[in-house]
Amino acid sequence: MAAVSFAGSIPLEPSKKTVLGERLLHWYGFHKRDLPWRRSEAGSYGVWISEIMLQQTTVAAVIPFYERWMTRFPTLSALAEAPVDDVLRLWAGLGYYARARNLHRTAQIVTERHGGALPSDPKEILALPGIGRYTAGAILSIAHNQSEPILDTNVIRVLARVYTVTGDPKKSAHTQSVLWDLAREVIPDGRASDFNQAMMELGALVCTPAAPRCEGCPLNAICQAYLEGDPARYPELDKTRKWKDDEDVSIAVQNERGHFLVVQRPADDPLWGGLWELPRARRRPEETLEQCAARAAFEAAELTVPSVEQFGNLKHVVGNRRITLHGYRAQVARGAQLSQNGAWKKLEDFSGIAMATPQVRLVTKLKLSLVQGSLEF
Repeated sequence: MAAVSFAGSIPLEPSKKTVLGERLLHWYGFHKRDLPWRRSEAGSYGVWISEIMLQQTTVAAVIPFYERWMTRFPTLSALAEAPVDDVLRLWAGLGYYARARNLHRTAQIVTERHGGALPSDPKEILALPGIGRYTAGAILSIAHNQSEPILDTNVIRVLARVYTVTGDPKKSAHTQSVLWDLAREVIPDGRASDFNQAMMELGALVCTPAAPRCEGCPLNAICQAYLEGDPARYPELDKTRKWKDDEDVSIAVQNERGHFLVVQRPADDPLWGGLWELPRARRRPEETLEQCAARAAFEAAELTVPSVEQFGNLKHVVGNRRITLHGYRAQVARGAQLSQNGAWKKLEDFSGIAMATPQVRLVTKLKLSLVQGSLEF
């Protein structure tokens, strides 16, 4: 069988499609994991929350976040009514905070326009913030059993191997089109919910990226990549990762009462928008770390600091960015006035505001340095 390299409607062999559906669903019945968003009480709301959380995050990491979220926001209306700062604080640790803001905004729109229930019409659900083709397909198929395709990394891997789909799905629109068509065509009639979950489960547990467990795979008899003897060849991804190295400096500015300055990131910042942090700046090539720290304080709140001293640093990876974050501390003169930005807070109150993971880690280092007496008040 030649590798699949065509687009448009894909006429699958009826027997292969039937075998794929029957074997996969049988396997799923015995091997599916008991995940909280798969339980009947989750509904479309739970499916939606889980799918957004699972983007670029593992199942094991998401479960505690999901459970805390459902305790705090058990319904879509509870999410819509919550302050956005509460939403961001509960999201802290999952990264890409635009997802949390989109969840909050979508909940408000659905409450206002759709009676508090996510719409089941594909066009209506795709019009909501943060819901793209994959998320819409997941909600409609899993929660409503509609025959809508899904295409996450696990499904891409399974389809690319079973049908030896050529091309890089991250770079080739043609390959993407082929995979979306396949994902729709292989869904057995009336079984979209279980089937789409089974495809994701097989990719997560058996058809893994580097070392697929082909001998225990229910699809090995019809998997073209396995029969050719090189399943790890597919999908044909460019595995070269291009890193971007950044050097950031945060400054813990302390006033005469012992409070520290925090500022809020712009809401449209795709990575940490809306979150609070110690004033931070990206180091310029011509700057020393100390100069960058002083600039961070001035740009954040128009504060001039006479001197700075370092209390720690850390490294953080997000996406393709490797960030080295340096922490400095400074004290401002009595009576120093803030610009409109920022707020003074006690260190013990930092736990009550939404902060990104690297900032939480940096504040922990600041607290430790103060306890150990390496810095003077």
